[in-house]
Order: sequence, then structure tokens, then C-alpha cells
Amino acid sequence: MSVSVIRRIASPKKALTAAAVAAATAGMALSAAPAQAATPASASSAQAIAHKMIPDARQFNAFSQIVQRESGWNPSATNASSGAYGLVQALPGSKMASAGADWKTNPATQIKWGLDYMNSRYGSPAKAWAFWQANHWY
Repeated sequence: MSVSVIRRIASPKKALTAAAVAAATAGMALSAAPAQAATPASASSAQAIAHKMIPDARQFNAFSQIVQRESGWNPSATNASSGAYGLVQALPGSKMASAGADWKTNPATQIKWGLDYMNSRYGSPAKAWAFWQANHWY
């Protein structure tokens, strides 16, 4: 095995950097995935909590679409690039403290904060989802 092959295998960080530079040169963007995927149990639990908090089917579905894309329903998802945190990817995550001191670990607190944010900024989760669809962020 040549030294250059060993270096490429031993240096995934350099390979990722090279891929990012190549993508940027081609006009593409690499996006960071949430830090870890939600377990099916935690995702379904967070979804059940949200469903109770958002009884209107249209608004729940819009909220769910955003959360699925932002965090995969993982309440501890952290964006490695920006530091955005939680189900709704608040930036900084500590903003969610306004909804409860347990914002880091309680999906209900994160959902409450996210719902309040969507309602105050966009008027509803459905309007936030329409914005997300047009811009791929909200």
C-alpha cells in the first residue's frame, strides 16, 4: 500500500475538507446532519407530545414536516456547523429556556418554544412550513 493511500485512509478530516472545497467550487453546499439520529421510541414519544399540544391536523402536519427535516425528531440533535439545538434547531439553543429550564432534555419544552416561535414569526406552523418549503430554513 502506498504512503498516499495510507494518508488518505488515515486522514478523513482532510478528505472531508477536500470534498467541501470541491463542492463549494462546483456551487454546491454540504449540510451538516443532526449529531445523532433519534431512536424510534424517542421520536415517536416527541411526536405524541406534539400531537397533544397541536390538535389541529393541518398545523401538526406542518410542524411535523419542519421538525422532521430540522432534527429528525431528535430532542438532542445538535448542528455541528451552527450549534443549533433540539427538535426545532433553535439558535442558540438556550433561547428555549424562555419556555422552561428543562429545555435541553424535555421535548415538550422544545415543542412549546418552537410552536411559540412559529406562531409569532410566521403566524402558524403551516405558514412556517410554507416559508421552509420556499427557503429550506425557517
